Amino acid sequence: MTINYRFEVTVLPVSDVERAKAFYETLGWRLDADFPINDNLRIVQLTPPGSKASIQFGVGLTAAPAGSSQDLLLVVDDVEEARQDLLARGVKVSETWHGLRGLDTSTRQPGPDPQGRSYGSYASFTDPDGNGWLLQQVTERLPNRD
Repeated sequence: MTINYRFEVTVLPVSDVERAKAFYETLGWRLDADFPINDNLRIVQLTPPGSKASIQFGVGLTAAPAGSSQDLLLVVDDVEEARQDLLARGVKVSETWHGLRGLDTSTRQPGPDPQGRSYGSYASFTDPDGNGWLLQQVTERLPNRD
């Protein structure tokens, strides 16, 4: 028997719930829930268009410092198109780059991957608290990755 484990939510540490909520709604993300349970617990959940996974933030959800989540990955069909969409929404987005992602930025080159390979082109942005997001262009998935 195989047990399915579905990763559906990640918690973001934010300092101002209303500001974070407004930011992610500006991105066009669907507001799934805003539950003020009591003075010590509030859960806000939003989902990016086309995603099966969501984010949550609020009050009493995490002890992590605001802005400490980094390299959260948003997979897109076209990194340039996604970048233009975010810019039109008023989000400050990096220029597109290609190369290996991670702490070693020495392989990064400006512009999209010249051969248009999947998993090779990126752009990045942060939310108002500094939580960092990466846009990654994927046009063809690796085997067994639906």
